[in-house]
Order: sequence, then structure tokens, then C-alpha cells
Amino acid sequence: MERTVNNKAWFLVLPVLVLVAFSAIIPLMTVVNYSVQDTFGNNQFFWAGLDWFQDVLESDRFWDALGRNLIFSAIILAIEIPLGIYIALNMPRKGWGVPVCLVLMALPLLIPWNVVGTIWQVFGRVDIGLLGRTLASMGIDYNYVQDPVDAWLTIIVMDVWHWTSLVVLLCYAGLVSIPDAYYQAARIDGASRWSVFRFIQLPKMGRVLLIAVLLRFMDSFMIYTEPFVVTGGGPGNETTFLSIDLVKMAIGQFDVGPAAAMSLVYFLIVLSLSWVFYTVMTNQGQETGK
Repeated sequence: MERTVNNKAWFLVLPVLVLVAFSAIIPLMTVVNYSVQDTFGNNQFFWAGLDWFQDVLESDRFWDALGRNLIFSAIILAIEIPLGIYIALNMPRKGWGVPVCLVLMALPLLIPWNVVGTIWQVFGRVDIGLLGRTLASMGIDYNYVQDPVDAWLTIIVMDVWHWTSLVVLLCYAGLVSIPDAYYQAARIDGASRWSVFRFIQLPKMGRVLLIAVLLRFMDSFMIYTEPFVVTGGGPGNETTFLSIDLVKMAIGQFDVGPAAAMSLVYFLIVLSLSWVFYTVMTNQGQETGK
């Protein structure tokens, strides 16, 4: 007996797809147009070809910012993914503690990005900030405005505080979906805590971990608001990531052509690295499931 497929639901989704496609394609085409043209003002453009792309790829400024982005994303993933898994494993599965923990985990995610930056900007100030004054009273020379190491530590701790909850909630959702029969079988076999985690919990969290890694990588690699509010890309250019450098070039210097070329290169890098992450983790998940 043939199964009939009802595709009427697509008519409900189609307006949204058209709106999203329209709002995404038009700006993208505008950026592509600017990336191959140059202007002397007065809204007069002339063809520049791939010159802007060549300038971007040969620029030390671009590669330095890209290196800072890669280092920051690697540090964030190395901290937030294991920490999120650990917290999710130790959260209660039943009782009144469940809603309390979920609410506490969700609170940092509700704070807007610019507010997070403002909070940590004030929090870390040496003159009035709680963190800055406390470290100063302990004899620790901390100043995120002048010291590059302090600036990096502040941004990393700020991001961990803000976004680890996302990893926790995703991992917790994967853990609570595991049937109790798996744990009962593990207890009968005398499996250790590590064995339960390695062969039951970790494989069952594979999909949500894939989502968590992709979301945290893309967000950390494209981070802008928080470090811009806290350090403005300083001291010097030590925390100037690609997103901050791109805004400075497009708005501060009004170099529309190079900024458009850089944004397209930036987009392709994010897309390529996300595809690599997805492919590698999906293949590992399939091998684990065998």
C-alpha cells in the first residue's frame, strides 16, 4: 500500500522562507557588489575586480585578527564544552532542584550581549569594580585596560560565564532523554561511573554536543559586542577580532570595498570551519554508534 505524503504544511512555512531568503540575499548581493568596486565618493563606483580580496589576503592586519579569533574560539571550546558536560552530569534529575537549576542556568542567557559587556566593564574596573578592587586589595596587579593578558582573561571569563549555560542545558536535555533501562543494565554489569559516561551518556549526548560545539564555535568566532564594550579591541589591538576590525574598517575608516571583501572572506571561513566541525563530529558519532 502506497503511503500518501501531505505537503500542505509547506504552504504555511513558505512565506517565512521567502521573507528570510529576501532579507538575506539582498544584503549579501550588496556586499558582493561593494567588494568588486571602488568609489571616490558622490555615489560614483568603478570596477575593481578582485583587488580588494587580494589586499585582504595579503594584509597582516587580517591574519593577525584571524589568529586571535581562532585562539579565542579554541580556548572557549576547550573550557565551556567539558565544563558544561560536568555541570549537566551533576544536576539533579528529579525533585525540586530540577526547576531551580534550570532557571539558574537560563538566567545568564537572558541578558543581552551589550549589557553583559557593560556589566563586566564595570565589574573589572580597578577604581569602582568589585572584581578590580578585590584583586587590587589582594595585591594582584589587574588592569584589563592596560594589560593584554588581563584583557584576554576578562573576555574569556565573561564568555564562559555567559554561554556555558547553553552547553549545560543542551547536555542536560540529552541526559534526561536516556532511558533508565540503560542505567539498570550498567548496574547489573557492575559498570563504573566512567564506563557509564563513556559508553552510555556520551554517545547519547552526541547530537546535542554537535549542536553545542557548532553554536559555541560560530558565536565565539563571530564575537563582537562583548569585547567591543569591555576593551574596544585594546589594549592596542590585542583583543581586536575580525568582527571588530571589520566594523572599524567599514564605519570608522569608511573603506567600503575592503570591508565588503573582508566580510565575504570572513563568511566563507566561518562556513568552511563549521562544515569541518559538522563533518568530523558526525563521522565520529556514526563510528561510535556502530
